[in-house]
Amino acid sequence: MPNHFQPITIDDFEALAQKSLNAAIFGYFSSGADSEMTLQRNRQAYDQLLIRPKILVDVEKIDISTTILGQHIQTPIGFSPTAFHQMAHDDGELATARASASLGTCYCAATYSNYSMDDIQKAAQSISKDALQWFQLYVEKDREVTAKLVRHCEKVGYKALVVTVDRPRLGRRLIDTRTGFKLPSHLRLGNFSNEDDDDDARTGEGAYLTGHIDASLSWADLAWLRSLSSLPIVLKGIFRAEDARLAIQHGVSGLIVSNHGGRQLDGCPATLEVLPEIVDACKNTNVEVYIDGGIRKGTDVFKALALGARAVFIGRPVLWGLAYDGENGIKRVLNHLNYDLRLAMALAGTTSIDSISSDYVVPSSYYSFENKIKSKL
Repeated sequence: MPNHFQPITIDDFEALAQKSLNAAIFGYFSSGADSEMTLQRNRQAYDQLLIRPKILVDVEKIDISTTILGQHIQTPIGFSPTAFHQMAHDDGELATARASASLGTCYCAATYSNYSMDDIQKAAQSISKDALQWFQLYVEKDREVTAKLVRHCEKVGYKALVVTVDRPRLGRRLIDTRTGFKLPSHLRLGNFSNEDDDDDARTGEGAYLTGHIDASLSWADLAWLRSLSSLPIVLKGIFRAEDARLAIQHGVSGLIVSNHGGRQLDGCPATLEVLPEIVDACKNTNVEVYIDGGIRKGTDVFKALALGARAVFIGRPVLWGLAYDGENGIKRVLNHLNYDLRLAMALAGTTSIDSISSDYVVPSSYYSFENKIKSKL
């Protein structure tokens, strides 16, 4: 719950979340794989890009609204799929859904949520009938279980299927091993019924390990997924231009450039570093490109949009707001980022999301003393 200290940055919210959550739960939410090099690189990459502002531009009115897959959103900052929200707050994903609906953005509800997709959708609809929600999918070994999830998410009103493709096995997260993390025994996975359960596979440690995920998933399976639903498919975890081109050939509608928040394979580039080649691969197509990982400031959002992202998604900041003050905490996090983005746009000399282009950013090395000397030689 809030105290006398009023958070004003995402790092402030994280510090307060750390105080309110036990070490194992905070470690689960905050940690990355192995040495956490990729986790750190995701954030550091934004510091390697500089903004070149334009002056004497009328920035009295700033519009941060945009569209994704043809759906209007009030901000280009959406909510990434993250599991087990009830570990952060009793209202869990219901609070997240209400907050996203209140602020007019997109929430990717997770397969491994504590509340069911039905309850999450109802929570969003209680705020706005136009609430935009996508459903994130892990394909399970039991394909009929997955088929039921896909058919049902379309039936209850989700607008896209976000298929996570970078988790055939669980990355090694050392903090979780050291703390002995497991899902608290009183919590369950809301999207699975008793008949789907296999002993303790969906409670406690089994729910964390989620050993039901199908490691044999391949490009050929996208046709099977399309046969189950008319929903547009977004692939989450694309990291190479050649895979982006394959995704286009297989008829996907969107790509999320993601390394799972640095929680899977350590030693990867940052998502921002990979973004330009994915955007280039999707040029002259109808496939939209999004990004997650390491976004903590409005200037980070600005830089990602300048490199060609249609929108960005945030994961951990939502959890920090949720742990801080439930639905209101999440609203505060997003309102902070929205304000920060508007300010960055005004100071950079642009007034709409569509007008943010690569012309606004350069690598930090561009202004290095070494480069300036070389240019004089």
